[in-house]
Amino acid sequence: MRTGIATVCLSGTLKEKMQACAIAGFDGIEIFEQDLVTTALSPEDVRKMAADLGLGLDLYQPFRDFDGVTPDLLKANLKRAEAKFNLMERLGMDTILVCSNVATATIDDDGLRAEQLDELARLAGDHGVKVAYEALAWGKYVNDYEHAYRLVEMVDHPNLGTCLDSFHILSRDWDTAPIEDMNAEKIFFVQVADAPQLTMDVLSWSRHYRVFPGEGQFELAKFMGHVVRAGYTGPVSLEVFNDVFRQSDTERTAVDAMRSLIWLEEQSAKWLSGSPAETGAGTQGNNRRRYPMELATLPKVNEPAGFNFAEVKADDTAQLEKLLGQLGFEFNGRHRTKDVQLWTMGQARVIINEQAASHAEPAIAALGFDVDSPVIASARAQQLKAPVVARRVQADEEVFQGIAAPDSTEIFLCQGSPDGTAAWTQEFGEGVGHPEAGRAAVIDHVNLAQPWQHFDEAVLFYTSALALEPQPFAEVPSPGGLVRSQVMQTGNKAVRLVLNLAPAQQAEKARKTYQEHIAFAVDDLVATARSARDRGLEFLQIPANYYEDLDARFDLEPGFLATLKELNLLYDRDADGEFLHFYTATVGSVFFEMAERRGSYDGYGAPNAPVRHAVQYDSLHRV
Repeated sequence: MRTGIATVCLSGTLKEKMQACAIAGFDGIEIFEQDLVTTALSPEDVRKMAADLGLGLDLYQPFRDFDGVTPDLLKANLKRAEAKFNLMERLGMDTILVCSNVATATIDDDGLRAEQLDELARLAGDHGVKVAYEALAWGKYVNDYEHAYRLVEMVDHPNLGTCLDSFHILSRDWDTAPIEDMNAEKIFFVQVADAPQLTMDVLSWSRHYRVFPGEGQFELAKFMGHVVRAGYTGPVSLEVFNDVFRQSDTERTAVDAMRSLIWLEEQSAKWLSGSPAETGAGTQGNNRRRYPMELATLPKVNEPAGFNFAEVKADDTAQLEKLLGQLGFEFNGRHRTKDVQLWTMGQARVIINEQAASHAEPAIAALGFDVDSPVIASARAQQLKAPVVARRVQADEEVFQGIAAPDSTEIFLCQGSPDGTAAWTQEFGEGVGHPEAGRAAVIDHVNLAQPWQHFDEAVLFYTSALALEPQPFAEVPSPGGLVRSQVMQTGNKAVRLVLNLAPAQQAEKARKTYQEHIAFAVDDLVATARSARDRGLEFLQIPANYYEDLDARFDLEPGFLATLKELNLLYDRDADGEFLHFYTATVGSVFFEMAERRGSYDGYGAPNAPVRHAVQYDSLHRV
């Protein structure tokens, strides 16, 4: 699959964008008109630079508001078009995007539109240029890709074809199966973009909320599957309008964009292998048919079997050690060659890392996941552009396969064990603590705060590299604004990762904004809380108003309600079960949660999240 990206997707100058696209590994680019108009580079300079970088110049775009106009306006449009065709000759480009008219069209007549597009195609042919006609979702008279294709067929000129843009098609919920019946030679260009499902006018949706494939909710693999079955062999190019991406680091965004096309290529191949061919022209054969466009696949991996460990890094570890001890964790000693401690409760493992942590307050630094084959999983992640993380090891120590997540959290892929043990724990000295007999615990979920500019990137990273499934996102009110919360999890819920995007106005207050936590599931939360209290644990103090509201909502047994209030426990219930949990005070930017799931309760106590946010906010801002 030939990969491409429109320069409008990225921040920076045209030169910076082209360099970033080359570094990310794109085959070609679309030059957005504004990027060329505003650069100091001449068209000849751009052409040479692209050649030097190994980038194809695949599309010049956009040419707007051409068809369905009066004769006088058509004459002016043809003059404007010829100027662009001359420019494209200097650039060495042969394809231009022409959007269906949204502004100046006054005549709703397909016959007239075909005549005018025919004049444009003949003029383009004189300059060796192909015209890719695209139906904008908000086009005045042409807003359906099938309508645009019918016009192309009516004209029947070799220099006129169509552009298929996934956003304009999927945002209107058009059926994509008819793509298979199109003449592949008349599909001049394919653009892809994902988007969250929003209820708003389609123009605003398009201009501000497009995201890269895998970061939204469109059925892009199905769309691409139909394109492949049609016999298309040209570029598959990203056209993403997004306010965040155009403020973010150019090279990093380009890498994220390339990752999304690698993921889309794999997902499209998977869709083709599992979906019976639609009936109609161009769909002969079965789902094992070879198509002109070959789709590359990645090393196949299963979803993680569970958390192996969570790691917190800090300079001064005294508060962390005290907190874990009060929760009931056992100190298993220090690593024999590194400034690292291991604390365990049942199968829940917490590493305290003091290496290279000068003046660093406690923060989540790494997560370990149990996978079937760490080497294969790492190879997949690297093909998806994940940076490699290496750690110094001695000859007789476990070698972890490590990659870096978008927020710089280090992700380690560990060899899972059927009994839940981890061989690397033998590298730690004998501990001095003695936990209560039979205490069981596992890491239930981890909550990571995401920088505003990397939130969508993180969703794609965990989806593509770790096979986690994104769930519908929620927005949680806090005193500082709404917090967007995105759950990523495995199918069996053995791994639950919660990505939180804090309100933008808090970005300058890192410690008060980027609070993260590790949640542990235990069998008996009340007993765990009583033991922790006896050890002197400082609980997050829950206001009395909460318990009055809890009683009104659930009509709890008075003794049980009193226990909840006594121990600062929070409670939720749904049709499947109950959820009890409590939080510790925050140390640095990290705190801990202890939870008990009763029955088949599958949530996170969402109604309690605003309470937690408010109490933490008050605690952290108290003078």
